[in-house]
Amino acid sequence: MIEPYIRPLYQNVVGDPMARLIGKILSPNKITVIGVLTGVGIAPALFYEQTLLALILLALSGLFDTLDGTVARLFYQHSPYGTALDIVGDRIVEFAILLGLYFVSSEDRAFDVLIMLGSILICVTSFLVVGIFSENSSSKSFHYSPGLMERPEAFVFFAAMILFPEFFHMLAFLFTFLVTLTAVIRMAEFKSVS
Repeated sequence: MIEPYIRPLYQNVVGDPMARLIGKILSPNKITVIGVLTGVGIAPALFYEQTLLALILLALSGLFDTLDGTVARLFYQHSPYGTALDIVGDRIVEFAILLGLYFVSSEDRAFDVLIMLGSILICVTSFLVVGIFSENSSSKSFHYSPGLMERPEAFVFFAAMILFPEFFHMLAFLFTFLVTLTAVIRMAEFKSVS
């Protein structure tokens, strides 16, 4: 939802310049793996109550997640495997973040984390299924169906959950609602054009 508004500025100021530098030494797939490893580090950071480190790793993981695709486009290195690696890597990072949020207070947060995980599963399934049956008209290597809740919005929610643990339950419920609503809207839009 916010990506179309911030992405052009981000690409011009941060994404493209960094990708031109990092793309000379790292392939898109290596950048993806670094982003995944950085994101996985969020779980132990939260487990050991290292809030600042968790936030830094969240920001770095998000940065690498944007750089891999930018490097692939700028250096003509896009591939089906790279796309698949990116999508799977995103899910690994999201799971690590949810696991870390669970570690903060496992008994109190178990249900919230479970419903967030379920909403992500439903949303990603809708995204992939719609992508399979839709013609690609984007600059990405697959049909990209934008939604109400995308990666930037999810990362904002995750950052808020880390920074403001006292509002975790409310944020988790709102996150779950918006992610599920995204899947419902995507399926309704797909039905109307198919």
